[in-house]
Amino acid sequence: MRYGELLKTVPSEIMDEKTKSSFRYWRLRIMYSMMIGYASFYLVRQNFAMAIPSLQEKYGYTKTELGLVLSLFLVVYGIGKFVNGFLSDRSNARYFMSIGLMGSALMCILMSLATDLWMFAVLWGASGWFQSMGWPPCARLLTHWNTPKELGTKWGIWNSSHGIGGAVVTIAAGYLITHYGWQSAFAVPGLVAVIISFFLFNRLRDTPQTVGLPPVEAYKGLPKLVDDERDENLTFKEIFFEKLLYNRLLWYVCMANFFLYIVRMGLFNWAPTFLQEVKGSTIIMAGWNVAAFDVAGILGGIFAGWLSDRVFHGRRGPAAFFYMLALILVLFYFWLVPAGHVLLDTMAMMGVGFLVFGPQVLVGVAAADFASRKAVGAATGLTGTFGYFGASVGSLGLGVTVDQFGWDGGFLFFITAACLGAFFFALTWKQHSVQHAAAHATS
Repeated sequence: MRYGELLKTVPSEIMDEKTKSSFRYWRLRIMYSMMIGYASFYLVRQNFAMAIPSLQEKYGYTKTELGLVLSLFLVVYGIGKFVNGFLSDRSNARYFMSIGLMGSALMCILMSLATDLWMFAVLWGASGWFQSMGWPPCARLLTHWNTPKELGTKWGIWNSSHGIGGAVVTIAAGYLITHYGWQSAFAVPGLVAVIISFFLFNRLRDTPQTVGLPPVEAYKGLPKLVDDERDENLTFKEIFFEKLLYNRLLWYVCMANFFLYIVRMGLFNWAPTFLQEVKGSTIIMAGWNVAAFDVAGILGGIFAGWLSDRVFHGRRGPAAFFYMLALILVLFYFWLVPAGHVLLDTMAMMGVGFLVFGPQVLVGVAAADFASRKAVGAATGLTGTFGYFGASVGSLGLGVTVDQFGWDGGFLFFITAACLGAFFFALTWKQHSVQHAAAHATS
């Protein structure tokens, strides 16, 4: 019913200028607060990847052992995304996100005090749970404060927070580790994130209705979807079966995200080590290269959202498919660049960042398109669970593969995953967002 049929619509209410002005204020405030807040989640997430070379040198841990710690984080994070997706659909995003950031910050500070592998595993695993409380409330806020017609573009803008937070911490961690030891790369960002969690609590609000405003369609002068109104009364069981379990398109997106995250998080976690071992980079230069990956990802995510909204008219599948094809080519390039070419390494990292962040944005938007506002946290949580299961496969699998077959085997591992991701994105090629269909029907 939702995919391929034009749904019935009803007119939105007329809005006065004062209410429109209030809407503009709150939409801007919610967006910048979400971006600062989610960037701060990354301040206390990338630290471990930057610390891997120091932990290997100081404690003699193998890549497989450290890959297990990374994978534990990712498995907990993936399960947490699904569970917290359901919880966030029934919670106030303001409280939910603030608590998650505070918990992540405290775990990061405690990491600076750890000395044994089991301590790293327990604390980093616990951090994964708190980290999983960041994405679902953002998905809820994005869909309640923006209409589906603009969702791809706005999601891409918000998604730049990944790159901002990741770039800041990789650059900062490189300097902190070099001058003050690996512990400082956990303690300093952790303290910053504690402060920002209070800022987040002060700035965020849940939905337009919580501040006395009507639904966002009224602000944009768009028709309200009857199906969205019906969704407000869905039970947990109906959401689970109708919006998730029997949703074929959502499962295609889940599988695409599984393979995408093998590449995204595999490089996210292992690029500093690869650049030092194979390319002859220093830890500071590796930090700058990973930052370039994140900065380029900002542009890639925004462009992908715009492309899916404006060029493909709400179809996320074609945009994601073309991104994945280009990613395969850039992975070959990164693999084959000889050691000692710093500029070429940076260009390769930027290319990969641009091309993995684009589909990552589109996965979230597609999940929102194929579910509903009532189930957006659960739907994006489910895709996130598959993504982070893929990430755990990528992090541990790459560690084992490189230990056994070297980095050539590691890059073949990435390229195979990218090919499979492109295939699953292609299965959603013809699907539009509901709002695009409704707008076309009433135009």
